[in-house]
Amino acid sequence: MAEKQALVLLVDDEEDLCILMQMTLARMGIKTHIAHSLERARYFFTQYQYDACLTDLNMPDGSGLELVELVTRSYPCTPIAVLTAYGSMDIAIAALKAGAFDFVSKPVNQQHLNQLLQKALNLPQPLYQPAEDKLENKLLIGRSAPIQQLRADLNKITRSQAPVFLTGESGTGKEVVARLIHQLSNRSHGPFVAINCGAIPTELMESELFGHKKGAFSGATQDKKGLMQAANGGSLFLDEIAELPLNMQVKLLRALQEKKIRPIGADQEIDVDFRVISATHQNLAHLIQQGKFRQDLFFRIHVMDIMLPPLRERGQDILLLADHFIQQVCQEWNLPLKSLNKAAQQFLLQQDFPGNVRELRNIIERAMTLAEESEIDVIHLQNAPSRHLQPCSTSAYSSSCEQDSLLPPPLTAGKQLPEQGLESYLEQIEKEILLKALDLTHWNRTLAAKKLGMSFRSLRYRLKKLGLDSETD
Repeated sequence: MAEKQALVLLVDDEEDLCILMQMTLARMGIKTHIAHSLERARYFFTQYQYDACLTDLNMPDGSGLELVELVTRSYPCTPIAVLTAYGSMDIAIAALKAGAFDFVSKPVNQQHLNQLLQKALNLPQPLYQPAEDKLENKLLIGRSAPIQQLRADLNKITRSQAPVFLTGESGTGKEVVARLIHQLSNRSHGPFVAINCGAIPTELMESELFGHKKGAFSGATQDKKGLMQAANGGSLFLDEIAELPLNMQVKLLRALQEKKIRPIGADQEIDVDFRVISATHQNLAHLIQQGKFRQDLFFRIHVMDIMLPPLRERGQDILLLADHFIQQVCQEWNLPLKSLNKAAQQFLLQQDFPGNVRELRNIIERAMTLAEESEIDVIHLQNAPSRHLQPCSTSAYSSSCEQDSLLPPPLTAGKQLPEQGLESYLEQIEKEILLKALDLTHWNRTLAAKKLGMSFRSLRYRLKKLGLDSETD
């Protein structure tokens, strides 16, 4: 049985451009209808079922945004992309927020048009699934209102190619959500490449992101594929993007706009095609005002934004997550199944969790090692080395906790000089300060670095130097 020929609607008042695109799509085996006005396009949608639609934004009888909104609302199974004039990024972003699948700039590059239509025609169609079988329900544990809203937001964006910007406190699960966006999209067959922008040394960042050619610099003994090229065909997750140096922000912006990269030492650019998902726990608007983050890059990545709720606002989800982690740990450690008693459940519900889901997982793992019986009690949660009887409240975390002195007692006038020598003594003091900062922030390295007034990269270097880099952030 012959495969059904795809049908695409082209909406543009430029006849020559429509004919050119029609010829290009015909070579791809795609049948097209052409509408030179919004009114004609609306009529066509009442008569035919289209597999995709491509519309100009500036039409003689209105804005193409009106058609985007109509198709998104009334024909949700038809992906719609927009044609934009070169440099009209603000209009393109408005179209993406209105529900457009993607955009392509004029003059139309035939290769980009081909790629765009191929992605549109291969979008997974929404299918009915029982709630318990849905991937987002399996990976996003919880029934609270914030999590229900998060699931609804994900359903809106997974059929789009628009950049996604994730915000939320450290430990709320930004990488989990980024992976879920990738898995639910038509790029799920491609790679998912995650980069922590704060964990790459400045001098290595360009090589890590863009790659390099053999001999490009001292030590470049062979060609290296950059992480952006490694993400080709899939999704690129830029975690802690606020840590990206300004010079790299410029290069990243150009790569996202042109969909091309140039490895260090290369003569030619390489085409790349990935969806960018970025995340940070910092306020980028404040960083823009301080001149630490580029406004044009912010607008490029901040198209579809998702706010991840802190754990303290998720109510009974705390217990669902705790049970989930207990089952995971029991399976990973080959232990008999354990459970929280009523007192332990009540204790967890009373906590603020400044470290969010990451902190809860840490507490459960520590409690599992302390609980010898099948039941986890309050004492096992209280005795977790990373926390005390009651953590600081949300407000206290930035005030009274900050007042805890990180410094060891100073040498008094009558105290002897350190026998181990000055270097060893200072190293011991540095180690004690770092450990205290990590303990106060429940081993959240980003918060610890902020408390100590240093960059994340500097903190990580010091932890490695002192042999304290055994835990992951």
